Amino acid sequence: MQKPYISIVVAVGKNRELGLGGKLLWHIPEDLKRFKALTLGHPVVMGRKTFESIVAILGKPLPGRTNIVITRDTNWSYEGVLVFHSLEEALAKARELDQEEIHIGGGADLYAQALPFVDRLYLTLIDDTKEADTFFPGYESEFTKEISREQHEHEGLKYTWVTLER
Repeated sequence: MQKPYISIVVAVGKNRELGLGGKLLWHIPEDLKRFKALTLGHPVVMGRKTFESIVAILGKPLPGRTNIVITRDTNWSYEGVLVFHSLEEALAKARELDQEEIHIGGGADLYAQALPFVDRLYLTLIDDTKEADTFFPGYESEFTKEISREQHEHEGLKYTWVTLER
């Protein structure tokens, strides 16, 4: 049995900013399509607040993926979603479900907690800064192997897709 890659797909600004007030800072349609393409068919492990923000936008869990939610609330549940109370439990279940790749879907606290277990980062590096209250943890010294890099632009906003591994 092979060990699946544990990956993060994330868009960050120049200062690793992620969001403000529970919302993402940028809306780049091509980047959302990339997230879908990379995660489709694989488990996505996320915190409850991140999951609830997705449901608020889509009206449902992420389709075509096993949604795994980590919450401290032992009474929380959602139909069709696997619920765990620790990252270790969630990753153990995700490994049972997928031998190829497991995605960590955020938010910021979960990214920080999961980063030591992560093998691959699919980064969208946005050439912009915005006010933020949530940030992606430092990764630069750990993820030094560049797999790919692609420059893009959306309505004058430049961004780069970079895939890194340890």
